[in-house]
Amino acid sequence: MTRAIGPRASFSGIGAAFVTATALGAGFVAQAAQDPSIRGAELKRRAPVSDEVLRVKLPRPAEAELSNGIHLMVLEDHRAPTVSFQLIIQGAGGYYDPPDLPGLAGFTAGQMREGTTTRTSLEIAEQLDTLAANVGVGAGLGSQVATLSGTSLSEDFDQLLALAVDILLNPVFPDEELQRFKTRQRAALLQQRSNPGFLASEMMSRVMYGAHPASRVSTTLAALDKLSREDLAAFHQKTYVPDHAVLGVVGDITMAEARRQFEAALAGWTPAGTPAPTVVDPPAPGPRKVYFVHRPDSVQTSLVVGAPAIARLDPDYDALSVMNHILGGGPAGRLFLTLREEKGYTYGASSGFRALRYRGGWQASTDVRSEVTGPALTDLMAEIRRMRDERVPDQEFRDAQRALVASFALALESPEGILGDHLTRWLYDLPIDYWDEYPDRIMAVTQAQVQAMARKYLDADRLQIVAVGDGSRIGDVLDPFGTVERYDAEGNRIGN
Repeated sequence: MTRAIGPRASFSGIGAAFVTATALGAGFVAQAAQDPSIRGAELKRRAPVSDEVLRVKLPRPAEAELSNGIHLMVLEDHRAPTVSFQLIIQGAGGYYDPPDLPGLAGFTAGQMREGTTTRTSLEIAEQLDTLAANVGVGAGLGSQVATLSGTSLSEDFDQLLALAVDILLNPVFPDEELQRFKTRQRAALLQQRSNPGFLASEMMSRVMYGAHPASRVSTTLAALDKLSREDLAAFHQKTYVPDHAVLGVVGDITMAEARRQFEAALAGWTPAGTPAPTVVDPPAPGPRKVYFVHRPDSVQTSLVVGAPAIARLDPDYDALSVMNHILGGGPAGRLFLTLREEKGYTYGASSGFRALRYRGGWQASTDVRSEVTGPALTDLMAEIRRMRDERVPDQEFRDAQRALVASFALALESPEGILGDHLTRWLYDLPIDYWDEYPDRIMAVTQAQVQAMARKYLDADRLQIVAVGDGSRIGDVLDPFGTVERYDAEGNRIGN
């Protein structure tokens, strides 16, 4: 099942865009490691299947402008006595980190809960515990936005809102909390370099995006050592402004109530006259190469194949989604069926693409036993070539379209998911009926379009290959796939 994060997003996941074959946690590389085996299964195809296209008309939130310019969306749902909100602040994400301080946006967001002018970190935690509520602030690397979100019982929402606004407007970034955070983060940075998945993601991002903000997958020890309370306060003051922000509220509340409460709570948050934040596309990567990261004593090889793809507003988005689902769509995707079910190389294989305001990339990934590195990569590349060279059979194509539409339909069961779709629509300036028409657009994609997408974006000369493993186990099996550059686990070039 293909799942989209961001432009087909959950309420709490706005700001990123990654269409992939499995549910993701952090990071770009998608794996299907825990999917149950279907080896030897006989597909009866006896379940009734309708050829009718799903017709939907999403409930639409009430919309208004607050006096400070924030766009407000409220989707009422009185079935449970809870209210959730998400304030999305454009221009405060990791895309805008200074080059010498990667992670500054995320550090700022994470430290805002550690104390305000009226509450300590402990007092904030105790109040949230008493209310059985939550408040969070986050800003991803490469993202344009930061988000402030919260959930509580509707009867406690006024208290939650007062606390959330205090965190938003009055953080003090206590130095003692920052020092504790830096100590924890240093240990995490050292530990992540032992993770082959991180090393593969880091190298592929470096190859695909160069010095572009999208290349950042982690902060650095140097940035962490340099980070100061003054850096956090300055970034907060500059970027946490209501200009170009959108506020989504869902649950047991009306537009009138939400507008009254947020107008009062945010009365002191005035526009700064900040221009709309902009982005640029990353440079195209160079000719096809193989980038090998030597990780001594690895018994597996982490393989990632990638190529430049599209921005979110590219007209190829729907057709590329279908193509990707066929190639890397979980247990029904060709990569999974070939590399796991047929050959037994791996627990999982999948693919996905990232699409934001700037051009992202497409990737396929898997982890295989060291001794089958060569055959597994050969078969992975063969499946990519088959997408380019052969028309997808009728039944496989129809199954993929139905799976995408069914996944979309399941997400409509959640009011938070529906509001998330509308927030995405607003953030990307999409038509108001964009999601109503989604099933029709997916079902209108043709096999010729899918093959054209593969030929356009999976051109063999554009594909970059990253492998992380033990060089003594792999030997020269990567040489037939292109010019090989070798690196150590710290990212330093080694050998020829």
